[in-house]
Amino acid sequence: MPLSPARIISFDVLRRVATQQAYADECLRAELQNDIRTEDAGLATELTLGTLRWQRLLDFLIDRNVTKAPKSLDVEVRIALRLGVYQLMFLQRVPAHAAVHESVELVKRARKRSAAPLVNAVLRKAAKEAGHIGRSPADLASLVPESVSSADRLGILYSHPTWLIERWLQTFGEQRTVALLEANNRVPNMSGCLFDSTNREETLVSLTRAGCAVQPGLLLRDALILHGGIPASSEAVRNGRFVIQDEASQAVAQILGVERGNRVLDLCAAPGGKTLILSRAAGAEGSVAAVDLHPARVRAMTERFENAGLRNVTCVSLDGTKPMSFERPFDRVLVDAPCSGTGTLARHPEIRWRVKPEDLEDLHGRQVALLRNALNYLAPHGRLEYSTCSLEPEENELVVRDALSGTDKKFHFVNCSDTVKKILRETVPAESTLGADGFFRTFPAAHATDGFFAAVIEQS
Repeated sequence: MPLSPARIISFDVLRRVATQQAYADECLRAELQNDIRTEDAGLATELTLGTLRWQRLLDFLIDRNVTKAPKSLDVEVRIALRLGVYQLMFLQRVPAHAAVHESVELVKRARKRSAAPLVNAVLRKAAKEAGHIGRSPADLASLVPESVSSADRLGILYSHPTWLIERWLQTFGEQRTVALLEANNRVPNMSGCLFDSTNREETLVSLTRAGCAVQPGLLLRDALILHGGIPASSEAVRNGRFVIQDEASQAVAQILGVERGNRVLDLCAAPGGKTLILSRAAGAEGSVAAVDLHPARVRAMTERFENAGLRNVTCVSLDGTKPMSFERPFDRVLVDAPCSGTGTLARHPEIRWRVKPEDLEDLHGRQVALLRNALNYLAPHGRLEYSTCSLEPEENELVVRDALSGTDKKFHFVNCSDTVKKILRETVPAESTLGADGFFRTFPAAHATDGFFAAVIEQS
């Protein structure tokens, strides 16, 4: 029996994620551009992202049945075992014999034939175990030794690193933390922004032809949520009429309040989803400078904007922490800073296994440098928005505090409740996204979006 294309794709992507620090969504996108059946594309995505989300729990279940030292397993063997156990535990429609057989064949394909008997034995034990225990954390709790700390227990059962759970327990409390862990392990909504509303019906037809079921967004009035299909194959996405983008990310671009004719700086612009929204708001009379540090990403953005027919965007490769050669200040500035991404762990599950506590301090320093530098290019009475897709205070409110304390210019925070009310659905109270400090926040467990932070600052 030949190996299924979906399992081959998933195995290869997971190996790249593990050995090359690649990002799963980018690897999957590249693989699925080939002539892949819709059902194979769906299974490959499910296997890849599901295995990454549940990696710690899968390793816990694997190690219980490995007689040799678990740390001595080659990466290819470990990946094949994870894929097998994930199917046994979470994909009930996959026959156990298929999950076992194909994992064994994947090891052989990876030239680790000597490990095939071990993979076969471990997965057969796991198949028996999966047959008489439930799949929920409550069902699996009895497998975890009582001596394990509460944070470690949550880390195993909900598949997150212990250090992250410990800080979330301090920040959010146990109830919100568990809700967050559960949200991070659910498949996130695929949402998008209708870039050109005049072509709404044509866009909906294009998405439907790509196999997508379309429904209104949960957070924003103008957002759409897609189910099924391959949106990237639709003409609407290829030509930029519809932008695949999380609703919270869309909100960040809209909260800046760009008006027609504005001169706009998008300081950390790649891959350009927010730039598209800023460009539309600025109109033909306005302009957007889309800046990114990496030339390759700038080239990709340039091509994307050309395909979308944008004429008011200029892409440039610059270091946003250093002086830039712009002749005039900007009416609006967006600093969507590079961050840990802890608000996107459902969408990018590999991040939870890469980010470390010490990374937050390093990121804080770079984020402060970006924001301080960006303030120099803001026109009098202009508005700047600082945002991240992080849930961590070190990357959010503490960055804003430290950056503003290091400047001699006068700035004040903008109450953006009126703007927020205009973009949210009528059923979503603005207070659910605006804190007492006036900052905009989304929480995955509460809003079914990525977790974003945004602060709007105005020069006096």
